[in-house]
Amino acid sequence: MKVLVIGHPQAVLGFSLAGVQGIAVSTAAETNKALDEAMASSDVGIILITQDVSSLIETRMDQLRQNSTVPLVVEIPGVNGTSADQPSIGDVLLRAIGIKI
Repeated sequence: MKVLVIGHPQAVLGFSLAGVQGIAVSTAAETNKALDEAMASSDVGIILITQDVSSLIETRMDQLRQNSTVPLVVEIPGVNGTSADQPSIGDVLLRAIGIKI
């Protein structure tokens, strides 16, 4: 199963340098379309979505956080980093896949 990143163009570029495919989006419509395509793909196991983009579709993200199993949808910090009230990417990965970085 693959990991796919949906988010800000700079974040997608950064993940692509590590070999992770991504879809750069900047509007709610583009985000929803990218999520629909990723959810329909049988080879995507984890979808990483940046906070700046997930804030464009808050209601859908709330539903995905509660109900997502396969693919697992995980919100990650955007290009501006995390806010003080948000867990670090290490904490998110530990909870999501059990790996501490």
